[in-house]
Amino acid sequence: MSETPDLPPNAAAGGDTLPGFLYALTAYLLWGFLPIYMKALAHVPPVEVIAHRVVWSVPIALAVIVWLGRTTDLRAALRSPRMLAMGALTAALISVNWGIYVWAIGSGHALDAALGYYINPLFSIFLGAVLLGERMGRTQMAAIALAAVAVGILTWEAGRLPVVALGLTLTWGVYAYLKRRLPIGPNQGFTLEVLILLFPALACLGWLQARGSGHFLQGVARDDALLLGCGIVTAVPLMIYANGAKRLTLSTIAIMQYIAPTMIFLTAVFVFHEPFSGVKLSAFCLIWAALVLYSAPMLAARVGMGRISRAG
Repeated sequence: MSETPDLPPNAAAGGDTLPGFLYALTAYLLWGFLPIYMKALAHVPPVEVIAHRVVWSVPIALAVIVWLGRTTDLRAALRSPRMLAMGALTAALISVNWGIYVWAIGSGHALDAALGYYINPLFSIFLGAVLLGERMGRTQMAAIALAAVAVGILTWEAGRLPVVALGLTLTWGVYAYLKRRLPIGPNQGFTLEVLILLFPALACLGWLQARGSGHFLQGVARDDALLLGCGIVTAVPLMIYANGAKRLTLSTIAIMQYIAPTMIFLTAVFVFHEPFSGVKLSAFCLIWAALVLYSAPMLAARVGMGRISRAG
C-alpha cells in the first residue's frame, strides 16, 4: 500500500512465528506484483480505478469483519463523530496515496513509486522526532541525511522535485501516523475507511457511466475482470498483513518491508523498461545505504537477543 503499511504498534514482542512470517511474506509479495496488475489498467483513468478499489473492497472487508467477530467495534466507530472525523481524514489521505500510485504506474513512473516506498520508513523516523519528540540516534540522522541528498540529486537531474516519490512518502507517512491514533484495530480501521469512501466512489462511477466514459460493463470482459479484481488486490494483502504483523517482531517487519519496493524497482527496470540513468542509480545507492544504516541497529539487536536466548 500505500500500498505498503508502516510498522504496526501491535507487533509481537515475544518473538517471530512461522505463520506470521508467511502471512507478511505473502502480503509483501502481493504488493510487489501489484504494479503489473495496475499497468494492465493504465488505459483507465486513476480516479475510476480508485473508485473501483473502494467499491469492491467493501464486501471483502465486511466479510472479514463478520468472520473475525468485530462488527461491534465497527458499529461503535460508525456511531462516534470523533472516529468518523478521524476515519474521514485517513480515508482522504489513503485515497490520494492510491491515486498517485495508480497514476505513477500507468504513466511510466514506477521507479519514482519504488523510491517513495523506500523513503517511507525514514520519513516515519523524521515524523516521530518532529511530532512526538522521539530522539534519533546518529545512524538514523545519517540515514535521513543520505535520503535528503538522494532527493536533492534527483531534483537537480529533473529540474524539479521528485513529486511522485515525495507525494507517496508524505501521504503514507501522515496516514500511518494518524492511523496509529485510531483506537480501532487495523481490519476495522480499513473497513471504516472504505465505508466512508463508498458513497463518493459510487457517485463517481455513476457519473462516469452516465457520461459514457466509464470502462466497466462496456463489453470488454478483460476490463470488467480487472476492475472487479481491484477489491481483491486492495483488501486481501492489507488484511493478510494485519494478521502477520501481530505474530512478528518490529525488527523483522522493518526488514521485510523492503521486499515490495525492491520488486517494484526490479519490475520498473526489467519489465517496464523505464529509463534508469547513472544519476538515478547514484540516488538509489544513497537510499539503499540509508536503509542499511536504518536497519543495522535492529539487526544487531536481534542477533544479540538470539545469542542471549541460546545462552539461557
